[in-house]
Amino acid sequence: MDETMDEDAAGPSRECANPWPHLARLFQFSEQVNDSFRFRCLLCLPKQNFITAYKNSSSNLRKHVKRRHETHLEEYCQLTSTACKRPSEGGTGFKAKQLKLLEAKQVSQKTVDRAILRFIVQGLQSFFLVETPSFQDLIVELQPSSAVMSRTTVRGKIDSATSKMKERLKNEMKKVPYIATTTDCWTARRRSFIGVTAHWLDPCSFERRSAALACRQLRGSHTFDALAAVLTDIHAEYEISLKVVRTTTDNGSNFVKTFRVFGQQDENNNEELVAEDTIEEELGEDCDASDSEEEVEFMDVEAILEEDDGLQYQLPKHHRCACHLLNLVSTVDVDRANKTEAYKKLSRSAFSKCQALWNKASRSPQNAELVEEHCKLHLVQPNSTRWNSSFMAVERVVRIIRDQGEGSVRTVCAALNVPMYSPADIAFLGEYVITMSPVAKSLNILQGEVNIQMGWLLPTITTLTTKLKKSRPSLRFCKPLVDALLEGLRKRFESMMSEPDLIAAAILIPRFKTSWISNDTVLQLGLSYIKEHLPEHDEGLRSPDTTSTSSDEDDFFSNVKQTHSHEIRRFCT
Repeated sequence: MDETMDEDAAGPSRECANPWPHLARLFQFSEQVNDSFRFRCLLCLPKQNFITAYKNSSSNLRKHVKRRHETHLEEYCQLTSTACKRPSEGGTGFKAKQLKLLEAKQVSQKTVDRAILRFIVQGLQSFFLVETPSFQDLIVELQPSSAVMSRTTVRGKIDSATSKMKERLKNEMKKVPYIATTTDCWTARRRSFIGVTAHWLDPCSFERRSAALACRQLRGSHTFDALAAVLTDIHAEYEISLKVVRTTTDNGSNFVKTFRVFGQQDENNNEELVAEDTIEEELGEDCDASDSEEEVEFMDVEAILEEDDGLQYQLPKHHRCACHLLNLVSTVDVDRANKTEAYKKLSRSAFSKCQALWNKASRSPQNAELVEEHCKLHLVQPNSTRWNSSFMAVERVVRIIRDQGEGSVRTVCAALNVPMYSPADIAFLGEYVITMSPVAKSLNILQGEVNIQMGWLLPTITTLTTKLKKSRPSLRFCKPLVDALLEGLRKRFESMMSEPDLIAAAILIPRFKTSWISNDTVLQLGLSYIKEHLPEHDEGLRSPDTTSTSSDEDDFFSNVKQTHSHEIRRFCT
């Protein structure tokens, strides 16, 4: 607090050294009274103004400067910061709190190096960062006794840490018998990359473990043999070639051909392979008939030597990403519904108006604010690579109409000068959301990363098919859409419904067991597979239900009844 008085009016005092000599340009030390110090402000002269400050804090002095002499506040801060970098002067033994904190926060050079490396790696920073003057000044200001590594040192330390991490990962994967991998290719900044991840179960806790094995640049064309070479090299690098049981990819033709030629054959691949072999044989017969009269046949020796027999690379079984398949069902296969003229006309009318509204709302902040003002919600912008985003965008429009009324949307359309929705458009969009909602929920379930296993695939597809069939009779506009969805699901997932390992995986999920399908033939395939691979472990069929689920999953699988263990044993006998 400020005290304005004569020096003679001051109370009793005793001699004591100035606790904050670095502030002598602003304050003159007067005396110590118990645990407080009194200072005369030199900036207030000739007026005699005394300020009292507690022995461990000079905050009252700072408050006085800020309140009465604001132009000198920067000078006060500079004096204080300079004093914090050197030991306190004077013999009182008192130090500012700030100085004590700085003295206690001393770290080693090794700790500073680790922090810099972590910042560069996790922040995807350039190695050149350590040579910029601003970054070096930052480190020196925080830790004056520390030095900043050079760019070469950073590169060497990161390479060393990478090698150690790979060794730890290889040692951990040596302990497990089975590993599954996923891989994908993409292009960014005119360069192509391939990424591979590995997934396995911890042998002790049975918890899922995942690790990124590689993110490499791909040079040249993404041909099937180039992909096979890279995948084989990555599997060999981590010594897991014989442990990988399946590799999941999207449905790109290059990946499909890679595993058709070099992968272990299963039922899905065999059908395609047989079909192509038949075509090649037919072409071969035609060629023989046309060339039978020729006495000499010329052959390309180089082509024969380079011909692939499928033995150069050995890859595991191929599994197509179910989420990508569902995206194809929702975007490509639904076009079959346009064969019905009434549906085609109505859907194009409704979706074109939605697209016009989305485009206008995204072009300026003013348009977005107008939508929020009248609709109380923002519109969702669809993403061309994810069908889910398109569904959510339509769902938001339907929600606004339901909650705020048709008038709010009509007002926005008029203000943005876009075509207005007709009653038929609104009714169609409502039915579209009802029809596609189970598909969106299926995608959300299969995209889960924590509690979702392979055993969820077939029950999800089966339940989705059942829900679509049940919804069809009550629909007025979207019956062709349901028919197209059912045909797409049949075409893309029918072969999986006869794979014994996928059926067995579903049966071994405590939530489903045998209740997800009523076809005894399908169930028998899975149960026979279980008995074949676990002949002495019948107790595994009575495992407790420890899987945690979300409310969306509970709602989606509400029609799946619970199956008791004795019902499973009935199928096994």
